[in-house]
Amino acid sequence: MSFSPANIGALVIAASFAGGLNIYATVLTLGILARTQWVALPPGLDGLGNTWVIVTCALLFAIEFVADKILGFDMIWNGLQTVVRVPVAGLVAYHASSQLSPQMQLLATGLGAAIALAAHGSKTAVRAAVTPSPEPVSNIALSTTEDALAIGVTWFATHHPFIAASMAIVLLLVAFFAARALLRAVQKPLRKLLRPDLEEAASTKPPA
Repeated sequence: MSFSPANIGALVIAASFAGGLNIYATVLTLGILARTQWVALPPGLDGLGNTWVIVTCALLFAIEFVADKILGFDMIWNGLQTVVRVPVAGLVAYHASSQLSPQMQLLATGLGAAIALAAHGSKTAVRAAVTPSPEPVSNIALSTTEDALAIGVTWFATHHPFIAASMAIVLLLVAFFAARALLRAVQKPLRKLLRPDLEEAASTKPPA
């Protein structure tokens, strides 16, 4: 992989999207690639190949793999992960763009954090719509798909950054519209349930 600004930018976009889904899987994948030197990464990411970074991310990924599939608790977990996924994705973007000018590095950091926030927000919204489902299969399948996407997109970004960045943008748009559609679908039955109560409360309200 060449370290041109365009390639680094594409890598930042793809890795940040993956980080918004599962930051531990993303950093673990980059760390293993850096450690094994399977593919050349920007010099700023060499530190991800440290043994402690890999072991820590592997343990946290294992915890998230389980926690993210527990119905109900997954929403609490994803809420807590907001303060992890977004800043760590921005930090990865900062180090990935260390060869660029300070202005471009700050831009890459902001872009990485923003993309991670958008991916994380879309994921959380979709999960909020799926979690009320009485059967856990859809929740587990969705979580497993997110884990696989985080690893796959990260790996692909190190080999074909432009294709991976394009995939990330498309997937982000799909997730956004899917989240909006699912939330609207969930809101309709809730409004029907609440409407009779609201009407009854209005009818029993004493006149002013």
